[in-house]
Amino acid sequence: MPATRSRFIAAFLFVATLLVTPAAAAAAYPNPGRVTGDIGVHDPSVVKRPDGSYLVAHTGDNIALKTSTDRIAFRNAGSAFPNGAPWTTTYTGGGRNLWAPDISYRNGQYYLYYSASTFKSNRSAIFLATSPSGNSGTWTHRGLVVESRSTDNFNAIDPNLVVDDQGRWWLDFGSFWSGIKLIQLDPATGLRLGSGMTAISGRGGGPIEAPVIVKRGQYYYQYVSFDFCCRGAASTYRVMVGRSASITGPYSDRNGVPMTSGGGTEILAGHGSIHGPGHQAVLSDNDGDLLVYHYYADNGAARLGINRLTYDSAGWPQVG
Repeated sequence: MPATRSRFIAAFLFVATLLVTPAAAAAAYPNPGRVTGDIGVHDPSVVKRPDGSYLVAHTGDNIALKTSTDRIAFRNAGSAFPNGAPWTTTYTGGGRNLWAPDISYRNGQYYLYYSASTFKSNRSAIFLATSPSGNSGTWTHRGLVVESRSTDNFNAIDPNLVVDDQGRWWLDFGSFWSGIKLIQLDPATGLRLGSGMTAISGRGGGPIEAPVIVKRGQYYYQYVSFDFCCRGAASTYRVMVGRSASITGPYSDRNGVPMTSGGGTEILAGHGSIHGPGHQAVLSDNDGDLLVYHYYADNGAARLGINRLTYDSAGWPQVG
């Protein structure tokens, strides 16, 4: 009888496991924290200003800007280049929509790396602009950082500036194609230093985008977005992470799978009315780390998402 009961319980647990669908499991992820006002964003990046307010840059005509004094209520703050960015049109087919900015504040000025491209093309470029205030119309074009052509196996979009423990500047970037790349920058100019390029993540040409690297404790954590963006409520973006003791890698996920071989530990995915969360940024604030991202509402509109990041006993980040 005990053996029969044991087999019955095992069978029951097996069936119950099958009934826990991926969607049900994903429902355990928290919803975005409360934000109000002008929260229509795509590919957000955020910096905390010296006065304690927040400046968001995101994909839009001539790079869209938003501000907040409390990280809850956001308002439109114009665009970085209200008079246009004619140096980008070679890569945009003449369009004004510029993608995936990365904004930071260093050495008393704001740095803005951003992408110029068109869908389904790797004829792309990443540019740099700087500003003393971050306000609309104060940005100075500093030049081309890196470009990709149709003959290249990488795509020069989705930049992220990171400074390592030795004070060296790096830019990680990339999407699809042969994956995420890392190049070194000249701290004096913010532009590319040398011709080296390191592959730090990839999925064999599969969907991987939006790299962000941050140092916490003894590790560099690399966040990326897997799967498909830009399909409204049908988007399947999800946020993945791996880590390394060295900024140049190798990065591996929680199970030890290298990120150059498709590895990545999922920390946020679609659930309920939150569709395709991704193109994440990490903000270190007074009350801890925050994951900042976009997601799609049921009606397909892109919205700003903000959640806390905590770390478990093994040092792996989780969304709270």
